[in-house]
Amino acid sequence: MSDRRTRPSSIRRSARVALVALAASAIVLSSVADGFAQRLGGFGGGFGGGMRSPGTMGGGGGFGGGRFPGGDGPRFPGGGGPRFPGGGGGVVIMPPPGGYAPSARPVMIVEDDDAGQPQRVKRTAKKSAKKEAKQPKKQQIAQSSRNGFNLPPAGEGRFVANEVLLNIPASISTPALDTLARRHRLTRLDLQDFSVTQRRLARLRINDGRPVGTVIRSLQQEASILGAQPNYLYMVQQGAGAAADPAQYALAKLRLPEAHAIAKGQRIQVAVIDTTIDATHPDLEGVVSTSFDATGSPDKPHHHGTGIASVIAAHGKLTGAAPAVKVLAVNAFGSGRSDGTTTSILKGLEWSGKAFANIVNMSFAGPSDGEMQLMLSALHKRGAVLIAAAGNAGPNAKPLYPAAYPDVIAVTATDADDNLFKQANRGKHIAISAPGVSILAAAPGASYQMQSGTSFAAAQVSGIAALLLERNPSLDAAAIRRILMSTARDLGTPGHDDQFGSGLADAFGAVESAAPKSSDVSSATSPKN
Repeated sequence: MSDRRTRPSSIRRSARVALVALAASAIVLSSVADGFAQRLGGFGGGFGGGMRSPGTMGGGGGFGGGRFPGGDGPRFPGGGGPRFPGGGGGVVIMPPPGGYAPSARPVMIVEDDDAGQPQRVKRTAKKSAKKEAKQPKKQQIAQSSRNGFNLPPAGEGRFVANEVLLNIPASISTPALDTLARRHRLTRLDLQDFSVTQRRLARLRINDGRPVGTVIRSLQQEASILGAQPNYLYMVQQGAGAAADPAQYALAKLRLPEAHAIAKGQRIQVAVIDTTIDATHPDLEGVVSTSFDATGSPDKPHHHGTGIASVIAAHGKLTGAAPAVKVLAVNAFGSGRSDGTTTSILKGLEWSGKAFANIVNMSFAGPSDGEMQLMLSALHKRGAVLIAAAGNAGPNAKPLYPAAYPDVIAVTATDADDNLFKQANRGKHIAISAPGVSILAAAPGASYQMQSGTSFAAAQVSGIAALLLERNPSLDAAAIRRILMSTARDLGTPGHDDQFGSGLADAFGAVESAAPKSSDVSSATSPKN
């Protein structure tokens, strides 16, 4: 009887043990399967444990569950498990410490991260929003660096405040240009084709007071426009006149009387880009061969342009550096403020190139200008000798242009005692020095004035260059520069320096050095077969 009673309880005990063992085995097997799934990238989930594969009810097992995309398992987006948006939590079975030994018990941990997920989503959304916000800025930066669209540098104010220059292809008709201008609230003022540089430039007025830089940025979206820049302003480089001995001390300093015994500038044309010259002055009789107004507003003769022409070519009471040259007079600066714009100077340079000027004197200075540099480079390639005033902005000023361009010979000024003009710019680009302080020069109305500035020093060197070209017409611009610098008398720190350049110009030494070699003479005179 007792045996009958103990047998059912024994069976029940054995059944419970078996069920417990089966459950433990299932848990271990599920953990092992999950571990293999992680390592091998195979099947997930497993048996029980809340892996919740799609299509199952409750926490049932099955394949395709936890830790794989779309499997409703933990740690994968869209899976419905813990740690992912919409995951709803679940049971994670961790491997027992020390591995899957028979005696080891797996650890079950319930994870439910749903409460924290919205914060993760917000952070991700914020990051995405930041990336999207940055994108237009990157595009704007790329657009602002589009070649040919040159914004005025920070702090630069030397340009016409309500104008912009456009570089446009020849294929754009005038009506199409006007339509584009109206779209950007602009009005066309001028349209000019430049054959020397093969460019077409339009000058437009800004109608609503927007800054020039803003307008240039807005024009970058127009694929038909090749470029845009400010209409820069340049000033003639003259200082205050000073009392001095009327005698022309520059003649002796430069050894011009000795040089004139060899050459005076016959058959050489010097273009003077300046204010209007008084061609009727007695000292300039017959000097101006032709003239051109680049401003569109003919002006009265001005003392700066007249004085520059006399320093180069006077042959009356005064003697210029090259008294036999012909001057191509270009009015590119207004007499009121003695300033000129990019467009007026470009027109003057274009005209000078077409007139076959041998030398271009530029006694003015201002900011760097892409269109002007392009024009000067083209003229240099054509063989023109380009000479410019270094500028009168002072020893601490940045380089001024066009003197600082590599194709231009930059000239600074000295006084009767070979001291540097106090207002002169400095820099490594300075090539040479010449007298430019207290220079007696012609002025409108048959008068004379004392003038100072790097403008007048540049005019001295333009005259000397004309002597070299008469002496040896085969010299190119590079040879002229080399001769001027190699024959100069050193001033200041020994060797080339940023104050005097290579030193004081020596007209006689340069003319002697420019003499054609015997081989050049024989080749020029020998008959050709």
